[in-house]
This record gives sequence, structure tokens and C-alpha cells, in this order.
Amino acid sequence: MSSVTTVIVGAGHAGLAMSRCLAERAIDHVLLERGEIAHTWRTERWDSLRLLTPNWQSRLPGFCYDGDDPDGYRTMPEVIDFLGNYAKSISAPVRTHTTVTSVRSDGAGYLVRTDRGEWRCRTLVLASGACNVARLPDFAVRVPPSVAMLTAQSYRNPAQVADGGVLVAGASASGTQIAQELQRAGRQVTLSVGEHIRAPRVYRGKDLEWWMDAAGVLDERYDEVDDIRRARRVPSLQLAGTQDRTTLDLNALVDLGVRLIGRLAGITEDGKAQFAGSLRNMCALSDLKMARLLDLIDEWARANGLDATVGPPDRLPPTRVEDNPPLGLDLTGGAIRTIIWATGYRPDYSWLELPVLDRKGYVRHDGGVAEHPGMYLMGMQFLRRRKSALIDGAGDDARDLSDHLAAYLRQRSNNV
Repeated sequence: MSSVTTVIVGAGHAGLAMSRCLAERAIDHVLLERGEIAHTWRTERWDSLRLLTPNWQSRLPGFCYDGDDPDGYRTMPEVIDFLGNYAKSISAPVRTHTTVTSVRSDGAGYLVRTDRGEWRCRTLVLASGACNVARLPDFAVRVPPSVAMLTAQSYRNPAQVADGGVLVAGASASGTQIAQELQRAGRQVTLSVGEHIRAPRVYRGKDLEWWMDAAGVLDERYDEVDDIRRARRVPSLQLAGTQDRTTLDLNALVDLGVRLIGRLAGITEDGKAQFAGSLRNMCALSDLKMARLLDLIDEWARANGLDATVGPPDRLPPTRVEDNPPLGLDLTGGAIRTIIWATGYRPDYSWLELPVLDRKGYVRHDGGVAEHPGMYLMGMQFLRRRKSALIDGAGDDARDLSDHLAAYLRQRSNNV
């Protein structure tokens, strides 16, 4: 059995950022990674995916982009290389191909069991990510056997998908990008639209992420919002990291021939899909949210003297919705050959043998400080800041939480 002060579970960007911050504080630690560094980026992303954030925004403690295309968007191989180079630059103590099988309290700290031995530690950081398991609705079991099913996690490219109609369920970033790729590849795509947030890729001549970074939107703290639980459930922006920096929204998909339909609300025992009648309202609400964000950006630009140096304010036209989208679809009729679930993810803490999970399987925490002494969380949506789940958000969260962890260790030492 090995002993160390801190075990970090996961060696993605969040775990590596925490490693760097612990090293700065001379806290000995180890990262346990089930695969290679950046395992999720290697194995659970589709081939054409690019980061939604510009290259300049990939900032980690002591490391940033130094190439000649700061406004471009990384491919998945480039993301993997970036994180691998970061791990090397900080000499991260990573144990790869080491799967954690259980974590339990041992009184003085934690006992971490893996398929390659056991570790004892005084503090624990959970950085295994928020996207471990694709989240499917319960009624997915009623999809007829004649219809193939994939998730955004298992989808790789159009060659996987049979000729014929495709129903993509979910219209956030993943769903819209997959729908666009499949429609361009000759499939007839129907996109089931629930709650989503429309956004222009470029606004007033600058990337939307530039505006949100500069105006402090991404730095909004978890203890500054009225309803943090709601804020943590907000879907991702409808953005795509394309080389031409075009806006990918529902109007762009309709122009390609994608058909819009309401949120998939259920499937009957005989294979009839049922859709909510709220498509028009969902789209109007999304347009309203986009307008509020752009109004905030305009206000910040005026207050900071940028109005004369950037393009004029403009707005996208309203989302176009057909008058009477269908409320039902017979999945047994052959019109739909494949369903792709782009309905989000959930974390997997099945190995965590501690009373810290809520009824939905999420770790209870306050800004990343878990409800168990010496346990911390990294890489989750709006953990401490609106940008927490981004590569660019890991650094600030890691600095805060490593400070808290160091103070916890000092306190424990003083009480001995």
C-alpha cells in the first residue's frame, strides 16, 4: 500500500490544473487516471469535433497557447497534445491505466483502491469529470429494435449511421453540430428541440467568448447567482468551433434542410414518439436569452469606451418555426432509422463509498468543497465560476480549492 497526502482522481485538464497548484504549495500528491492523459478527449468525442472556445482561451496554471492561430479552435488531436504537453511541463505525477474501484473513509483520511494497488491519503480531489455517462430518458427502452441508437458520446462520424432518416434528440452544442454533419452527409435529419441557448459565434467583430471573458460574464461566481442549482443545469451555448467562424443555430440548420420538432417527451409501448408542443415558445425564450446576453455586452462596451472601436450592435433574425410541427412520429414506419441522443451526461461515482451523493448521484458540495472532510471536486459545471467546466476555468478553481485544501491540512496538523 502506498501513502500520499492527496489523491487526485482523473488526469484531464481539471486534475492537471489541481496538480500544478498543489505542487506550488509543496503538497505531495498523485493523479490516478483510468486510461491515458486526456482519456475522455481520446475516446468519447466525435471525429470532427473542435473546441467551442478559441485557442487563446486554453489557459492553465503556468501554461497557455503559444501558436500562431489564437482565434482558431483546436481539433481533438490538438487538445490531446496540448494536455499531454501540459502534464510534461509540470511533471505531473500521473499513474495511467489505473482505475479507481472504491474510495472509503479510513478515519484519518481515505483509502483508495485501484486495479493496481491501494493508496492512503489525507485529502481527495475528484476530477473525473461531469460527462462519464450519457444521460438517456427512461422511455429510451421503448425505441423499436428496427431503430439504431447512438449517443453524442458514442457517435464518431456519418459512416456509423445507416442511410435514411435520423432523429437527433437535443439541440445544444452537441446536437446541433451532429445534426449539421449528418444532414450534409445526405441523411434526412429531424432535430428534437428542448431548452437551448442560441448565440452568435462572432458579435461586433469579436468572438462571443472574447466578449464574455472581457465583460466578466465567465467569472461570475457561484455565490453571486440567485439559483445556483438552476445555473448548473443550463445547457451549453449553441456554438461550433468552425474555421470560418460561422454561427450554427436552428435557422442555419433549417436552411440546410433539417426539420425542427418539439422536445421528445415520450415513446409509447407500440413505438410512437410523442413531442411537446412548446417548440415555438422554446425558441422564443432562447432568442430572449440571447438578446439579454448581447444587451449586457453592449452595456459593457459602452461603459468601457469600446463602441467606437468595434462593429455596430446587431441581432440575428428570430428563430423560424413552422406553424404546426407534428406532435407524434411512428418510429416503426421506417422514416427514422437512427436516433442519436444528445441529451447530456452525468458523472459516475459508483466507486465512491461515502455518504456524499444526492438523490441524482451528484456530489453535494459548496463551491467544490465536498460535504466530507478533506474532499474536493473539480471540473463540474459552474463549480465556482460560470467558466468552471471550460479548460480556461480550471485554473482559478484549482487555486481557490488548493488554498482551502492547504488550510485544511494545516488545521488538522495543529489539532494533532
